[in-house]
Amino acid sequence: MDEFTPTVGVSSTHPADMPNDHAALPVWNAENWFYEDWPVGQRIRSLRRTIGESDSHLFNTLVIDIHPYVQDQMFAEREGIFGRRLVAGAFVFSAGLGLVATNCVNAFSYGYDKLRFIKPVFIGDTIYTIRTNMEKVPRYKDLGLIRASYQVFKNEGELVLYCEHLQTVKYQNPADFVGKTER
Repeated sequence: MDEFTPTVGVSSTHPADMPNDHAALPVWNAENWFYEDWPVGQRIRSLRRTIGESDSHLFNTLVIDIHPYVQDQMFAEREGIFGRRLVAGAFVFSAGLGLVATNCVNAFSYGYDKLRFIKPVFIGDTIYTIRTNMEKVPRYKDLGLIRASYQVFKNEGELVLYCEHLQTVKYQNPADFVGKTER
């Protein structure tokens, strides 16, 4: 047995379809946080990511976004109001949120509110994200609702995107929330 005590993944998964000694290992980059573990006011910052030509093109190809502002260099330079090609807002949203995404096996996306594309992002810009846990409310018998804001910045700190993510998260002790839920 390992001498180290794992801090994440302990109760998150023990697959029956793999050797026991493998199933007993903690899962890398997987959290098993419960509703009670999410502190309101906590802020985290992601690593940075530079968006390259191939990233932008691959995303546009996958989602069939052929708008001339994101796919046509000549149009963007000669006729576009920015003078160069944009990175699709949907990609900025996906990449920005992905930078602070967790693999928490007890959390489930409930939706997004207040999504705003504040400033354009261009190929070659570097983005990073700050996530702030805003509030949490007991909601269902087994799940609470957490609201977090995401601010995506480019380059040296220019805000380009804002949204709020709602997640339902399992309670560690559902009995503590009996009579306190909305539904």
